[in-house]
Amino acid sequence: MECDLKNLYVKNVVPAMMKGRSYQNVHQVPKLEKIVLNCSTGSAQDVKAALEDAVNDLTLISGQKPVKTRSKKSISNFKLRLHQEIGCKVTLRGKRMYEFLLRFTRMALPRIRDFRGVPNGGFDGRGAYTLGVKDHTIFPEIELDKVKRNLGFDVTFVTTGKDREETREMLLRMGMPFIERSHAPDAAKAAPKEKNNGQEVLAA
Repeated sequence: MECDLKNLYVKNVVPAMMKGRSYQNVHQVPKLEKIVLNCSTGSAQDVKAALEDAVNDLTLISGQKPVKTRSKKSISNFKLRLHQEIGCKVTLRGKRMYEFLLRFTRMALPRIRDFRGVPNGGFDGRGAYTLGVKDHTIFPEIELDKVKRNLGFDVTFVTTGKDREETREMLLRMGMPFIERSHAPDAAKAAPKEKNNGQEVLAA
């Protein structure tokens, strides 16, 4: 699986982006560095049990055991103590990274009901794209009969892209199903204007 996606990047993505963006060096083409899955269970009633379930489910999804994350400060209103375990995260690189991306785009996302694509607003402008997953049961590794609670988490794709358009193009060519952008102007802006008694009105 890793060879398929990596070969796609080397043979198709790199030449296409070098031609389209007039790169002088192959190292200018953005590449995927790592994928980070981050989950928080701090709002659950039984935090310890929810955290253990989250660790087990993320292990199945990613193929790698996550590390537990702790709070950085105490907040009495949220019953949060300093260094309390409230979530977990896992960082994927190399072979596991490509395997996860392939399963995520070709197997998990198509299982979302009424799926029309992933949003275009998750870019930070510095080469990273973050996407929220509301229900972890879209992954085929999760057995529905054994699910005790719904688990949501963030998936961050960290690339070497310099801006959002460069990052988006690279991920799009690697199979990320972004929502198709509409370049048509708004109806209000596109409609010609007529003057009626000294007032401008939109033409029907």
